[in-house]
Amino acid sequence: MIKIKVPATSANVGVGFDCLGLAVSYYSTVSFEESSTHLEITGCPEEFRNENNLVYQAFVKGCNFLDKPVPNVKITINGDVPVARGLGSSSVCVVAGLKAASVWFDNQLSVDQLLVLATEMEGHPDNVTPAILGSLCVSFLDERNQPQVIKYNVNENLHFVALIPDYQVSTHEARKVLPKTLSYADAIHQVSHCAAMTKALEIGDIHMIHEACDDRMHEPYRAKLIPDYSQAKNICEQLGGTMYISGSGSTMMAITNDEAAANEIVTNAKAAFPGWKIRKMAVDSNGVTSEVIERGKVLHR
Repeated sequence: MIKIKVPATSANVGVGFDCLGLAVSYYSTVSFEESSTHLEITGCPEEFRNENNLVYQAFVKGCNFLDKPVPNVKITINGDVPVARGLGSSSVCVVAGLKAASVWFDNQLSVDQLLVLATEMEGHPDNVTPAILGSLCVSFLDERNQPQVIKYNVNENLHFVALIPDYQVSTHEARKVLPKTLSYADAIHQVSHCAAMTKALEIGDIHMIHEACDDRMHEPYRAKLIPDYSQAKNICEQLGGTMYISGSGSTMMAITNDEAAANEIVTNAKAAFPGWKIRKMAVDSNGVTSEVIERGKVLHR
């Protein structure tokens, strides 16, 4: 049996619209093993237990790229990462399937090939790159439409709290509300603040994180799609934290360098939003991992 563990990802990180992504310690695990039938899938709604399942489609894509026959397979999904909440759930599926195909055929896919194939399936690299590489990734597509990535370490003194509402935000709607143009002044603001944000996360400068996390490209517009945005932001900022919308929402992510403040954000957010999931998180620095298990023993990772 092959077991793949993929971290959730938080895209944009405030000012890095469509280019920054952060891997966090919130995981889905997907197992793959030989089956006597063409395809078995468990652990997901009935409507996704077929060849249209994104995990399986990624697995097939990996097999086809390696020019290998697609085996009969049983896929078991233990998915903690919620769907349509801005935590990269589709990237989790894509990366899990591609990585499983690679491991099934003796790790024949390189990291670069994983990045390319995952980006092809997702259409953009901002979530799949941290899911594969871990930590904070800056990514873009070059003139050949290939992903280019730089990975940054994130300071260990920073604490993250995910505020995950009990409602979704449609990615289509989140794109639809964005303006079609941006002024030069706003473009300069965005570039300068994004550059500062990456370094501030690396060195753990919470003052600069707060100053840099001032987005003008998407958050003012997407905040209107999250009814509790202002209240959540107040809870975080009253305790010295900085908050941004994770991906297209509805999840919001708080950052602080004070563990006691992080714990208090959790307490206050749970009291204010009893139906939500409120989770303290660390940065995942490894990205996707795999284990090959036989008769209960891990043969290799």
